[in-house]
Amino acid sequence: MTERLADITARLDGIRTLGSVVTAMNAIAGARARNARDEIKAVDKYAATINAAMVQMASALNLSAVHTPGTARTALLVFGAEQGFAGAFSERVFDSLDRNGAPYQLFLVGTRAEAVAAFRNMAPAWSTAMPSHSASIPKFADRLLQPIYKELATGKIEKLDAVYSISESGKVRIDRLPLFPVRVSDAAPTQRSAPLLNMPTAQLLTQLGADYMHAMVCRVALHAFVTENEARMSAMSMAQRQIEKDISALETKERQVRQEAITAELIELSAGVQASRRRSPEE
Repeated sequence: MTERLADITARLDGIRTLGSVVTAMNAIAGARARNARDEIKAVDKYAATINAAMVQMASALNLSAVHTPGTARTALLVFGAEQGFAGAFSERVFDSLDRNGAPYQLFLVGTRAEAVAAFRNMAPAWSTAMPSHSASIPKFADRLLQPIYKELATGKIEKLDAVYSISESGKVRIDRLPLFPVRVSDAAPTQRSAPLLNMPTAQLLTQLGADYMHAMVCRVALHAFVTENEARMSAMSMAQRQIEKDISALETKERQVRQEAITAELIELSAGVQASRRRSPEE
């Protein structure tokens, strides 16, 4: 009986320790998601400023939009899960690719997503890990775009789309955003006159396009970062509820076993007293 009580107590200690770890993971994921959401707002303003400049130039210089043929060699920049305990985060992303059906070259972000891709017999042309902190995403986007630019320069790919998860109002959806060729907004320019240029038009447009593409990659990466951490928060909340149920059940069992042990000791003591009384007259 004593060993059984000790086993239950040890299990309770282990589950309580696990509960502390789960609570900490939930708090860390929540803080990361909140910070990344604030950074998305800043990236959106930056991208809107660049887009406005491109709209102004395209209108003032009568530049026509670039149309990519439907048969263009396509690459997908896919954002999956970097860490575990995020539910079916990566599976949903890959399911959306399976429904697409068109051939593509795969650039993959996320260590855990690589394992899912291998299980599905998908071989990415290039893969990398997602940063653990959202503040590192701008530099991460620089590194991410280097191999993509090489593929674009050699003509191996002509079109690039990003596939990522986005969380809004508690719901998650898989979005697909065209990154290249860079698309200028249809919004009307705020200034009709030709802008004052200090460099050749083609060079300026190229630089603006590169900056806009970098901003879009940052935006997509931040959304994927937020969604993964919120998925982890959801998984940790479910785990926490299960841990609380297990602790409650074990505490009830511990009280029962302790009461049984106390009752057994009282019975033994009572039996010993009665035995000693029976022996006393004979002595």
